[in-house]
Amino acid sequence: MAKSLAGVKTHPVFSAKDYLDFERFAQERHEFLDGSVYAMAGESRSHSTICFNLNTIIGLQLRGKPCRGFSPNMKVCTNEAGLFSYPDLIIVCGEPLPHDEQGDVVTNPTVIFEVLSRSTESYDRGEKFLRYTNNIETLRDYVLIAQNRPHVEHYSKDSGWNKTEIEGVDAVLKLDSVDCEIALGELYDLVKFSA
Repeated sequence: MAKSLAGVKTHPVFSAKDYLDFERFAQERHEFLDGSVYAMAGESRSHSTICFNLNTIIGLQLRGKPCRGFSPNMKVCTNEAGLFSYPDLIIVCGEPLPHDEQGDVVTNPTVIFEVLSRSTESYDRGEKFLRYTNNIETLRDYVLIAQNRPHVEHYSKDSGWNKTEIEGVDAVLKLDSVDCEIALGELYDLVKFSA
């Protein structure tokens, strides 16, 4: 069996081409890391609500700009770095550069958003962060969104990668690379936090 990602079901080792051939007809979504394929877990109600709010907020602000958003059904590839993933939202500025003629994998995101889940949090902060930030030249912002409290980790690229943490429903995340702002009160609208 292939390596396990936080106890997630795995499949035998694949080449990138074999993975894409398999994934394009699969009933459920899978991510690819260094030849291993991982089934993606379902999302919680909070995760789904945050994603919907995020897409609404960003979608309205991108109108009339040379950037576009893509839903979690669009894959991102880190080229030779061995990762195909499904971020919760990506923004591409300019023309999307596809991985191949199918056009269902982009290689040039400007911003990647991930809503954290218990099962993937260390992966999103660790391996994915390294693959994205070291291997995607166009990436300017990587945003990790907590679902158990109003908290966002924003990694932005200047001369290097800088981390900012934004906390509380009155806080605002500013994404200069795409000229967008996300009010955390709107991002977490209708999300109930445990006491």
